[in-house]
Amino acid sequence: MRFPARRAVLSGLGVSLLAACAKKPDAGASSWDRIKASGTLRIGLEGTYPPFNFQDKSGQLAGFEVDFAKALAAQLGLRPEFHPAPFAGLLGSLESGRVDVVINQITITPDRQAKYDFSEPYTVSGIQIITLKSKTGLTKPEHLAGKKVGVGLGTNYEQWIRANVPTADVRTYDDDPTKYQDLKAGRTDAVLNDRLVAADFVKTSPDFVASGPPFAAQGAGVAMKKDPGLKIVIDQAIDALRKSGRLTAISQQWFGMDVTR
Repeated sequence: MRFPARRAVLSGLGVSLLAACAKKPDAGASSWDRIKASGTLRIGLEGTYPPFNFQDKSGQLAGFEVDFAKALAAQLGLRPEFHPAPFAGLLGSLESGRVDVVINQITITPDRQAKYDFSEPYTVSGIQIITLKSKTGLTKPEHLAGKKVGVGLGTNYEQWIRANVPTADVRTYDDDPTKYQDLKAGRTDAVLNDRLVAADFVKTSPDFVASGPPFAAQGAGVAMKKDPGLKIVIDQAIDALRKSGRLTAISQQWFGMDVTR
């Protein structure tokens, strides 16, 4: 059996080691460095939450947040790549590295800020009670005591109702359609949702009504893993969209008003 010369073996080994090192990602690179190098912004969202994000009649993603995400990616010089998932798993997809950001009306709360970074708010809204038109007397949060209230699993609405109306019978859901099916069937008394979602929903759903004024003002931001550098870049891009009027224009298109301030 022939053996290659020792020098050739060492030379080949050196080349292999250099190649392996060249392929290894820079462990010290920031999230923004990695995203910029990839040329793609991976965006987590539900895709079932109109008018913020949903599938249109042709099966394409549409909505305020879809257009906002596209504008944000363009401002950053990146290509948007959407990754739909149930709401309860969206922030987990950040932790696992499947997405770079989540843009899905994630309300900025102290608990969430302890685990994730958030951009400046890109929408400002509040919580709205939704009931059947035939159901009266549920116009304030205190009226929900002892009532069956439907909320999205893991949402700010679930956290708020459990903390502020502890005697409510909270029912959690993975999607919006099932919440409203149960409300229509009488299995729940009310649903809590974003006031902007509620306003859009009741326009095309004559059996339901936005009951009483919205409450508990809330801002939604772009969620990302803890990385001050990435947050600065995202905030600067959102500021640029504000100054150019693009963010307001997207809001006017979907809501007929500016919901971004």
